[in-house]
Amino acid sequence: QEPMHGYGIMQKTSSMSQGRLMLSAGKLYGAISNLLEKGWIAPCGESSDTDGRRKMYQITANGQEILKAEYNRLNELVENGKNNIKNVYIRWQEFVKLQVKRGW
Repeated sequence: QEPMHGYGIMQKTSSMSQGRLMLSAGKLYGAISNLLEKGWIAPCGESSDTDGRRKMYQITANGQEILKAEYNRLNELVENGKNNIKNVYIRWQEFVKLQVKRGW
């Protein structure tokens, strides 16, 4: 991923979520501080504006590993949820067929 500053991260997040996730500056900068402490992101390069206020950040190799693990964990949760819904639907169909057979 390309380095980004905080405001760019807020815009990208909103765009990727089709507007469903809007990060406030306070939440984002708290998260950035936490990610920096954990070593999952790092400051990089020069600021992107003339007054030097916009700091650029980039994901680290360790951050990439954490991101992949979290992606896999969430993907597994989604797949388990799909399977559970499918199994409930199949059991519901069997129940309905049985009730129809019994004349209910």
